[in-house]
Amino acid sequence: MENAESTTTSSYTYWVREAKQDAAPLPVPKKLTADDLSVGSNASSNHLGSAWNKAGTWEEKNLNKWATERIKELVLSVGSLEFSSGKAEIAEVTRCIGDAFLVTVRNKKRVGYTYEITLKVKGEWLVGGEKKKFNGNLDLAEFSFGELDDLQVEVRLNEAKDLVHEDKQRIREDMKKFLKPICQKLLEFEAELRER
Repeated sequence: MENAESTTTSSYTYWVREAKQDAAPLPVPKKLTADDLSVGSNASSNHLGSAWNKAGTWEEKNLNKWATERIKELVLSVGSLEFSSGKAEIAEVTRCIGDAFLVTVRNKKRVGYTYEITLKVKGEWLVGGEKKKFNGNLDLAEFSFGELDDLQVEVRLNEAKDLVHEDKQRIREDMKKFLKPICQKLLEFEAELRER
């Protein structure tokens, strides 16, 4: 019985620190030649992403700077709108924060973004028989890729303390009419983002 126990081998293995004769040789770096590079570029003509990511695994590219500038440019290009009792224009983009990215995963390109913007609006309306100038803000809460159908705008009027409630409500409703052209510009932005 004792002989049978002593002849069994242990299933435990461990790493050997010293190199043995039957061990695999250590890897040696090899400098790439121009021929090696040209063969690699011809083989992967349909490859997306960086040159180092030939397998097309996860790769994310930050597009924040481009997206922020482009959203500002497109939204400002909306210009002015005429209403039944006045007109208004988007004067500036006071806040534009968020993230935009391009992800390459399994050799497929996917894009996305999430942004929040605040726009300063200047305009004049006919109130009580005379034209009055008003400033306000349009707040577009968090919106993201493919979800512009649900986009809502919050209107804040500045310097409107002397207005009656009906006039304030009318001006707010007029300012909400900026939502449709802004959505059209954001759809244009999404199309450009897909092409990057």
